[in-house]
Amino acid sequence: MRRSPWATLAVLALAQFIVVLDVTIVNVALPDIQADLNFSADSLQWVINAYTLLFGGFLLLGGRMADLLGPPRVFIGGLVLFGVASMVAGLANSAEFLIGARAAQGLGGALLSPAALAILTVTFAHGRERNIAMGVWGGLAGLGGTLGVVAGGLLVDALSWQWIFFVNVPIVVVLIALIPVFVRDTRHNENRGRTFDTAGAVLSTAGLLAVVYGVVRSEPKGWGSGEVMFFLIAGVALLAAFVFVEARSKAPLVPLRLFRSRALSVSSGALALNGAGFLSMFFLTAIYLQQVRGDSALEAGVHFLPMGGAAIVAAVLASQLVQRLGTRTVQLSGAALSVIGLLLLSQADATGSYTTQLLPGLVIFGFGILGVGVPAQITAVSEVEHHEAGAASGVVNAMYQVGGALGLAIVTTLSITRTTEAIAAGVPQQQALVEGFQRGLLVAAGFAIANAVLTLASPQLQPDAEQIAEATVAA
Repeated sequence: MRRSPWATLAVLALAQFIVVLDVTIVNVALPDIQADLNFSADSLQWVINAYTLLFGGFLLLGGRMADLLGPPRVFIGGLVLFGVASMVAGLANSAEFLIGARAAQGLGGALLSPAALAILTVTFAHGRERNIAMGVWGGLAGLGGTLGVVAGGLLVDALSWQWIFFVNVPIVVVLIALIPVFVRDTRHNENRGRTFDTAGAVLSTAGLLAVVYGVVRSEPKGWGSGEVMFFLIAGVALLAAFVFVEARSKAPLVPLRLFRSRALSVSSGALALNGAGFLSMFFLTAIYLQQVRGDSALEAGVHFLPMGGAAIVAAVLASQLVQRLGTRTVQLSGAALSVIGLLLLSQADATGSYTTQLLPGLVIFGFGILGVGVPAQITAVSEVEHHEAGAASGVVNAMYQVGGALGLAIVTTLSITRTTEAIAAGVPQQQALVEGFQRGLLVAAGFAIANAVLTLASPQLQPDAEQIAEATVAA
């Protein structure tokens, strides 16, 4: 039976759509989730971080498993896990239950996302058709992030927060039914002798979880407490063990030789800082809109739309501008716009107008975040061998997720600390929340400033259209 490649693309893009959707759809539901499940202010961020850490931590292992077992099998396995975890998340009756389900969702996404991309790259021949397919893939993924906040608002206001998870289940069922019809097996026999390097994935993810947990616990316990120091030291030790294992592995999850490339190292750092700024801004602003300004979940979602539209336009412009101005110039401009956007947002108070206090910052930040992301992805694969471009891009994509989780932990901790201090000093709760929001965004702006400084060390490249397309495919 002849399978239409465009029908295959539709199946794959829909799967990627829901994976990206689940990063943003949760944000506008956070106040309702906090109230129903009695989340503390410092633990609420784990609804986001459990997903992003597991997704980023196991992304490379998911790609390796797709190589060895065949992308369709891993794709189906990831979909099943994602669907079951979504159902469990919707049924959660405690904070711990929901965090565990979100972690399982992240693991499912880490399996299905690279497997879907592997299927796509062998379905379309190198050249114009593959570039069109990758454009559709990337566009729908971006659209998932933008529409997630609106879809989340609609579901929360019309039904309940549980439905932001339940909605995934029928989509997953339909996708699993369509896979045998539209997706062919692409496993290669020569990969059967390779290993998974599960130890690498477990050590890196456990280390990151320990570090993030230590940062989060610093707010109630203090940085010098035994509990905080234990988790920070344990996290560093686990990450050191990860480097030790990878350096001696015959089939490492992360080939450490890749980091000899200045372009890859700088791009990894840039995307980690980009993720830190983005997730922090999204988390803080979603709570500010609802708990300070009194927006409904749907209103909060709609208020994010201009930022999503700006990011989509920025992705198109950045792809064109790197050919004329060079990658470093565009990336530096994007970092500068991110700083400006975050500083503008940090000036918002409890009574100001959305149009004057929030909209300019959201739009400018939307342009900035993709102004960094597009050239950084191109630069990341510029100095590595062609056969390692996929691994290099996998590294920077994982760094984006991991940087986002760690940045969110730092920003949220400092934000909550400021709010707590203000309340203790007799400041009304509403104003105390505003002060915490403002400090958090100033810290996020600090990440963007660090990104601008780091970008100065990035090589200046002026890729042609084909090189940009190849970098996009690798991503």
